[in-house]
Amino acid sequence: MRVINFGSLNIDHVYSVERFVQSGETLASSDYQQFFGGKGLNQSIALARAGVQVLHAGSVGSDGHNLISTLADNGVDVSLVNEVDGASGHAVIQVDKTGENCIMLFGGANQRTQEQSIFHALDQAQKGDILLLQNEINLLPLIIESASDRKIPIVFNPAPMSDAVLNYPLDKVDYLIFNQTEGEALASQRGTDNILHRLRQEHHRCKLVLTLGSEGVIYQHGEQKIRVDAVPTQAVDTTAAGDTFIGYFLAALSSGGDIDRCLQVACKASSICIQTAGAANSIPYREQLGLIF
Repeated sequence: MRVINFGSLNIDHVYSVERFVQSGETLASSDYQQFFGGKGLNQSIALARAGVQVLHAGSVGSDGHNLISTLADNGVDVSLVNEVDGASGHAVIQVDKTGENCIMLFGGANQRTQEQSIFHALDQAQKGDILLLQNEINLLPLIIESASDRKIPIVFNPAPMSDAVLNYPLDKVDYLIFNQTEGEALASQRGTDNILHRLRQEHHRCKLVLTLGSEGVIYQHGEQKIRVDAVPTQAVDTTAAGDTFIGYFLAALSSGGDIDRCLQVACKASSICIQTAGAANSIPYREQLGLIF
């Protein structure tokens, strides 16, 4: 199985702070670092480091050559990455003393996807390939509809969540992977049971994967419901934890693992990721897990 990941490419500016900046406040940062990220780039690297063949489709500006080389250096096929006018996407990230993060995102080139690049990327799909999407690029409804028309299985991570997602053709999505906050917005419900019940009603063909941070993860499809605990870990930076989870979950799934095992592998990978500051650089390699999948 190959994964075509049509997703974002961002330059991340990361600031270490005692606590998140409040409205009208100026707060000194104790450290600054620059990383290459974006949910798309992170998930492509997680897939590649987990041993999956991945093609990344997306756009960068004239300042994005390091983004492309970062993907290539990690074994990702970058033949579907386009350069467009203007700046690449970038993010300003605050990381507090507990390792939690707060992110301000500028879409840049990620919001200038062209229709022809979508059709070209999807035309590269082979039998058995899947399409992975996040919510940081434009024209997502067209991408979902076009992939569905081509019978390409779709995995969608609706992050960062927006009202627009509620109007996406989610009935055509095969796997919906989301966290508690995203689930509340998707379902207009609070509480994991209520979220999953509502989403099962509205998107009954979707396999639902609800990530809960330190409380683990829940998978639901029809009457099948599986819960796996997180690996207890002292967090340094949670920035790419969700992206790591998705990459390793799909990697384990592509190896023929059952859902329970896939969730365990993904939780283990995420627990390693959060022990290192940064985004792409914190994603572990398969060998670090000490697991066979």
